[in-house]
Amino acid sequence: MDINEIVEDFIKVLENRESFDEVLEFYHPEIEQIEFPNTLTTNKTVRNYKELAIAAEKGKAVLKKETYKILKKYTFDNVVIIEAQWTGILAIPIGKLKPGDVMTAHFAQFYEFKDGKIIKQRNYDCFDPFK
Repeated sequence: MDINEIVEDFIKVLENRESFDEVLEFYHPEIEQIEFPNTLTTNKTVRNYKELAIAAEKGKAVLKKETYKILKKYTFDNVVIIEAQWTGILAIPIGKLKPGDVMTAHFAQFYEFKDGKIIKQRNYDCFDPFK
């Protein structure tokens, strides 16, 4: 399968997953995911396979639903870069937002592939103010 298709399928699974197990099939066992500082994550965070699963389960408790709209996509060798608008419907209060409110962010995400799986993922997340 083409790496562009894998990224698109990955995003669809993120939006519709019941558990993180559905996402795990996309990740290489040696995955390294880096989330750069943003409104929710104040320090650069590096996660491996196990840590990603833990973070995803915690994140699932925060959101009722999330959606991604891919605005641009670029491919270079074994890397797919997407620019996306993300929205999440909150399950818990965050800042001045209450459950049911919509949180919006603009993402740039870099996906590097090895053996048809995501081996490195870098997230640059820019959240709209929580008003």
